[in-house]
Amino acid sequence: MRITWLGHSSFRIEIAGQVLLVDPWLDGNPMLPEDQHETATAGATHILVTHAHFDHINGLLPLAKRLGVPVVGQFDLMSHWAEAEKIETVGFNKGGTVDLGGVAVTMVHATHSTSIATPDGPQVTGSECGYMIEGEGHVIYVSGDTDVMADMKVFNDLHAPDIGILCAGGHFTMDMARAAYAAKTFFDFNTVIPCHYRTFPLLEQSAEALVEALPGVDVIEPQVMEAIEL
Repeated sequence: MRITWLGHSSFRIEIAGQVLLVDPWLDGNPMLPEDQHETATAGATHILVTHAHFDHINGLLPLAKRLGVPVVGQFDLMSHWAEAEKIETVGFNKGGTVDLGGVAVTMVHATHSTSIATPDGPQVTGSECGYMIEGEGHVIYVSGDTDVMADMKVFNDLHAPDIGILCAGGHFTMDMARAAYAAKTFFDFNTVIPCHYRTFPLLEQSAEALVEALPGVDVIEPQVMEAIEL
């Protein structure tokens, strides 16, 4: 399995023969140079969306059309895109599980907000979420944008994820201290990969606090376009 950070909250996850792009923010992503967009997305089989803020979906719709792959996410947003954009989608909802070619993806709750900018102002379409991604003997928890939630204990009881991809930049989501609290209170991760940080000055720039708070856990500070082999 290979997990590659594309900057901010965007990831490429190669697992069980599938290539999942999670929240691939292409247009305007200051961490992913434009000349690396094609390499970052080559061979993708599915696109997963946690919510509709610009820093998670800008460039996603043209990408889905160019690649001809399904976009997977919350039912209301997927239904809207299927009708308005004429793209293939897989719409489901929290607590549901879909099989993406041998990779089981379960949608779980997150606490944040979501909207799409329109000429008439923000449009709320669906709700924010996270994912449990199971394959190759691993379960990856992708938190999406969220704060700490007591729900996380239920997630661990039901799915026992060994890898956590956790938002940890603060201001809009959990910061490093809160992400560390979530990890050690509710989960038993072997590996934690922080995200949603370093992108802008108002976000946390280092995961040192997360590393220090989680002794015995392999906290990996990802580097853009450098694959993590697990």
